Amino acid sequence: MSLRFTKDHEWIKREGNLATIGISEHAQGQLGDVVFVELPEVGRVLKQGEAAAVVESVKAASDVYAPVSGKVVEVNPAVVADPALVNRAAQGDGWFFRLELSQPAELDGLMDAGAYAAFAKGE
Repeated sequence: MSLRFTKDHEWIKREGNLATIGISEHAQGQLGDVVFVELPEVGRVLKQGEAAAVVESVKAASDVYAPVSGKVVEVNPAVVADPALVNRAAQGDGWFFRLELSQPAELDGLMDAGAYAAFAKGE
């Protein structure tokens, strides 16, 4: 599945019953230099739209929300050790956490890349 996006600038990539989540290239550009990332605990159950993580930059601190409901099964220690990885590879190696999906149909309400690009441009 290709990436889907939220209005809060998270991206999600589904792989079977798992989904990888991070912040968009647009979001990291708006934040500037990322200096700190706080990730959710493995095993935490999240509801769609719930604050799951925190990303701090030299400009601001922002919550990262769960784009869909599920249980956190993995976090990315690389972004904690090197928060600038989010700036270098926001939609790749700079991912934040992985969820085991509990409501896969929630993905249908998210934007595809084209819709997100138009949304981000109009912000």
